[in-house]
Amino acid sequence: MTGDTTGAGRALLTRGQRVNSALVVDRRLGEGAFAEVYRVRHHILGWQALKLFKHVASLAATSRMFDEARILSTLGHPNIIRVFDAGTVQTSEGVRGYITMEYVAGGSLERLIASHSRAVPVGETTAVLRQAAEGLAVAHERQHPIVHRDLSLANVLITYDESGLRVKVSDFGLAKETDPGTRAASAQGTVAYMPPEVLRRGTGYSCAGDVWALGTIAYFLLTDHFPYNGGDPVQSFSLERFSRPLPPPSSFNDDVGPELDRLVLDMLRTDPTDRPATARAVADRAKTLRPSAGPRSPRQGPAVVERSVEELVRAAIALSRMPGRLADAANQLEEAVSRHPRLRERHMARLMTWRRGVVM
Repeated sequence: MTGDTTGAGRALLTRGQRVNSALVVDRRLGEGAFAEVYRVRHHILGWQALKLFKHVASLAATSRMFDEARILSTLGHPNIIRVFDAGTVQTSEGVRGYITMEYVAGGSLERLIASHSRAVPVGETTAVLRQAAEGLAVAHERQHPIVHRDLSLANVLITYDESGLRVKVSDFGLAKETDPGTRAASAQGTVAYMPPEVLRRGTGYSCAGDVWALGTIAYFLLTDHFPYNGGDPVQSFSLERFSRPLPPPSSFNDDVGPELDRLVLDMLRTDPTDRPATARAVADRAKTLRPSAGPRSPRQGPAVVERSVEELVRAAIALSRMPGRLADAANQLEEAVSRHPRLRERHMARLMTWRRGVVM
């Protein structure tokens, strides 16, 4: 789960609180309508993310909250967030259920966008698209396909390991097995990423719906615009917007080549039968995309911001020299450089070396 720090309500757990014999709360990372997310330390495995459900309902509803853990436990893939455990803990508002998952220090695609000016470089966007599709393909290829139903910029996380950028699809809280007959599930998710067939009927969320949501993410990364938006707040949620031609990403971003243009536009066809049927089809096409000529110059940002991040980098370097703290240092360095593209380029070799367990 993400290393972003958001959320303003009173936390249900406190720093230093013991969740169980192995886990201790470090800090809250953020919260949504249904859950809070904390960074916790496992006494053997190190940092993890803990998703804490905020509300208590019926026994059946509580059981459904753990569906995410059940689904993730069956979807082992490098591009899907790993789940470790599920249980209950005493909070300031009573007993609540939780799930522990891998901690991703780099944060979400929202942070990646914030670190760039207007658009994310084509090379990084292509890597995000391919890897997210690879992870989703594992869910779509099940005998009874599982659809995510809530893909968004906030639910796709990025980290940097020994191979470079690594995407982690997260937040399978609304994921559902499709009906064996219709191969579709009920409508859920965020309106900005919801396909037109679901908005019109309120039902029939299929693998093609996930493809639409992933296309929406790719379009935004490349253009800094949501597709079919038109810039009119009144029309942003109107179904009429789907009757207008969609400008290709290259009309906003000169670095986008024709193959990537075609793939993103195909993912955003208003008729679901015209889209790639599953994430596997997207991943296969993304693998064939030729590298771009080169990314735009990244936004440098105010000098004070860069200096602040550099201080975090220096602290991470100091931490790396302490016995047994290299993994913590790597997480801290990753969290720092994810906020600034120029520092990311400068320190990526160091980070990848640390991820291999080597101090340089």
